[in-house]
Amino acid sequence: MSRKVIGIVVAIALASVGTVALVSYVRSAEERAQAGEELVEVYVLTDTVPAGTSADELEQYVEIQTVPSKVQAVNSVQSLQGLEGRVASVDLVAGEQLVSTRFVEPADVSARAEGVIIPPGKVELTVQLEQQRVIGGLLQPGDTIAVLASFDPFEVSSGVVEVDGEDVPIPDSVAGGGGQTPNTTTLLFRKVLVTAVQQSAGAAVGGASDDDESRLERAPSADLFITLALDPAEAERVVFTQEFGYLYFALERSDVPETPTDVVTRSNVYEEPAPVAVAR
Repeated sequence: MSRKVIGIVVAIALASVGTVALVSYVRSAEERAQAGEELVEVYVLTDTVPAGTSADELEQYVEIQTVPSKVQAVNSVQSLQGLEGRVASVDLVAGEQLVSTRFVEPADVSARAEGVIIPPGKVELTVQLEQQRVIGGLLQPGDTIAVLASFDPFEVSSGVVEVDGEDVPIPDSVAGGGGQTPNTTTLLFRKVLVTAVQQSAGAAVGGASDDDESRLERAPSADLFITLALDPAEAERVVFTQEFGYLYFALERSDVPETPTDVVTRSNVYEEPAPVAVAR
């Protein structure tokens, strides 16, 4: 065998030995790095999971991987059975660990009732309110409400007040000839359609029943996000009240007569209201 061939064979052998040695070194380094470190099994997503997906369907989206405990996500899922009956509250991304805090009860997810039709020309606006301002937090998509606004007193020097550089006239019943306005409450809008109701995890939403006792049993314990269908000008006034005053929503069924009301102040709150004819 020629010296050239022998040299090639030796070179190949040395390269093979070097590769084996390098792999062994890397493995040894990994083992040294993990020496004394606990390894844990976690569920890792292999595909994107849309929000609202039932936990019962997760098996096809995950695989089990072994990772050092120091990289285990907080609240990582140990058993898919522990999520039974829950749904994903947000979109889940492939490659991330499965964590229990991203799953909620179906009632805690934003609910838009089937059959709720948004009237033409309306915009949808969401406001966040405490449950006592929205009939105990038991509004449901499809309900209609009366929107009430209250304001603390503010200073006025004339019959107008400046808002964003523009003079806005103040009703005589409110201005009172200048100085400081009284506390006021008024009914802004009637028969406003509720299109969606969303609430924080842990709160319970009222069911489809109109039974008052059933509603009471499911009173939530957190703020609600209520979405309304409004005319653009109505949306402006709701936002203004949310920013600078106080909003209240009253459940208003179709048989409630739309009798005109006055702005309520301390000077007339004790007056006897005019009798209201009940629609039959």
